[in-house]
Amino acid sequence: MLNNLTDCEDGDGGANPGDGNPKESSPFINSTDTEKGKEYDGKNMALFEEEMDTSPMVSSLLSGLANYTNLPQGSREHEEAENNEGGKKKPVQAPRMGTFMGVYLPCLQNIFGVILFLRLTWVVGIAGIMESFCMVFICCSCTMLTAISMSAIATNGVVPAGGSYYMISRSLGPEFGGAVGLCFYLGTTFAGAMYILGTIEILLAYLFPAMAIFKAEDASGEAAAMLNNMRVYGTCVLTCMATVVFVGVKYVNKFALVFLGCVILSILAIYAGVIKSAFDPPNFPICLLGNRTLSRHGFDVCAKLAWEGNETVTTRLWGLFCSSRFLNATCDEYFTRNNVTEIQGIPGAASGLIKENLWSSYLTKGVIVERSGMTSVGLADGTPIDMDHPYVFSDMTSYFTLLVGIYFPSVTGIMAGSNRSGDLRDAQKSIPISHGSSPKTEIVELEGAPSPEFPPWDK
Repeated sequence: MLNNLTDCEDGDGGANPGDGNPKESSPFINSTDTEKGKEYDGKNMALFEEEMDTSPMVSSLLSGLANYTNLPQGSREHEEAENNEGGKKKPVQAPRMGTFMGVYLPCLQNIFGVILFLRLTWVVGIAGIMESFCMVFICCSCTMLTAISMSAIATNGVVPAGGSYYMISRSLGPEFGGAVGLCFYLGTTFAGAMYILGTIEILLAYLFPAMAIFKAEDASGEAAAMLNNMRVYGTCVLTCMATVVFVGVKYVNKFALVFLGCVILSILAIYAGVIKSAFDPPNFPICLLGNRTLSRHGFDVCAKLAWEGNETVTTRLWGLFCSSRFLNATCDEYFTRNNVTEIQGIPGAASGLIKENLWSSYLTKGVIVERSGMTSVGLADGTPIDMDHPYVFSDMTSYFTLLVGIYFPSVTGIMAGSNRSGDLRDAQKSIPISHGSSPKTEIVELEGAPSPEFPPWDK
């Protein structure tokens, strides 16, 4: 400090009185760095530089949302280099993303994915509310330990572009880093396949069922038909994705803000649906024969008999369980002994459904899905079940560890924020804030002190 004061008093390069710039280019006093001052144009005038990240203006937030991108810095530089091949190379811009735009929003888009919208409700229905909480606690505990370790690595050195793989390879060495990097690559590949199959399932099962190429003739062939449809449409979607990667993902990146808006809107729709169904449940009827759930494949009216004028006639459901449509036909024994009822599939939170689903109800493959709490007249032990009847069968054997493996990919979205470390303005600060908490470690090099010895892979 004494040397700096001596230089300011004796040096000839200091600013003389009256020679100051007529226009302030920086919000800080005695600032001579004009390039740095341009960074603060249009922002709030903070007293200290640290306050710029904690109290941004609304315009700065809207500007960041408008410039939101799904591409990391390396991908953008690679495409710009290919497009400007032979021309003047553009200078590389310094990363500008903060914690919210660079870490929080990418993690949000990856966490709220196909597992949440397609499999979470099924997992809760099978495992029950108590075991589902235990399952979420186990998965989130693994995520928290990973986030704490990631934050500790990120705050103990400079984190350039490379993200999670860079931090793992530099902390564990090239041997472990290469092995983990291979697993990371395979995990990302299988995750892409999972999202493609989830897209096709939503498309064919909920949005446009008429688009199915292969259609089952009876209830037992529905699973095989869906599998064949996934093969055909999955190949088409994968071909389109490969074409996009070949042409350039920058065109898809123009819709990054639209995709983000869809994710946020879907999250708000979940909470809105829970509130609405508690007071006004939707009309989603489910047909039951005794306590067995029936599939709506092959019939439209949930009844054995119907009135047409003054005459009693049989329905299409009767024809599925009986030898003919006449009243004196021979029918299935379980169909004869039990009545057909219709209940609401979404009764709402105020119907006492939470109490009924506290505990698990695991199933084995091939058994009929039954409604708990309803009585039915059963058959003698050993009586075979006709698989051609329109029952809803369990297509897989479920148990706790299987459900943990199905749900766990939904908590791996935290890696999306660390993978964009090259785009962050301060990766040592942004990654720990969004993923965990760890004290920031400053590496200070003292004058005259020997340089620390790093391993060969860190040089």
